[in-house]
Amino acid sequence: MNKTAKPTRSLAASLCAASLAAVLLLPAVAHANGALEQARDLMEANKFEEARKLMLPLARSGNADAEELIGVMYALGLGVEKDDRRAFEWYLRSSLKGHPGAQSGLAWYYEVGRGLPAPDKVRAHMWYTLSSIGGDVDAPDSLASIEQRMTRAEINESLELVADYKPWLYPFR
Repeated sequence: MNKTAKPTRSLAASLCAASLAAVLLLPAVAHANGALEQARDLMEANKFEEARKLMLPLARSGNADAEELIGVMYALGLGVEKDDRRAFEWYLRSSLKGHPGAQSGLAWYYEVGRGLPAPDKVRAHMWYTLSSIGGDVDAPDSLASIEQRMTRAEINESLELVADYKPWLYPFR
């Protein structure tokens, strides 16, 4: 046996360590899901400020659902002052994690130019396409609508961007 060789962890030990890590994360995931559901219930009861207080820690730790819901709150002025720039930023955070609803919201902001210097049909098309891939049932209609106002070159530019983002956001689709 080579005395300089480092001992390697067996496959069984690696699997055991991975399983243990997953089990240890379960309470945190359950807590996050419970807090998110409670926040949704509060939103349905028009208790937006309370809902936002529950969602902020989740959103700040990277929960895409919480980020998207905070984006909705800023977009519609629910419990906060309506702020297109902040809504856009929250939608962007969530979109980059593959949240289809946030991607459609972000696409709409690009389409109409809200919170931005100007509309950007190419990026709107890109995000509607990605949202469609992610499963947002309304995104294909939005995509068809915006395509009617785009040139073939703009659509091709968008599809080039989609080809860059898709493997990262949706590697198995």
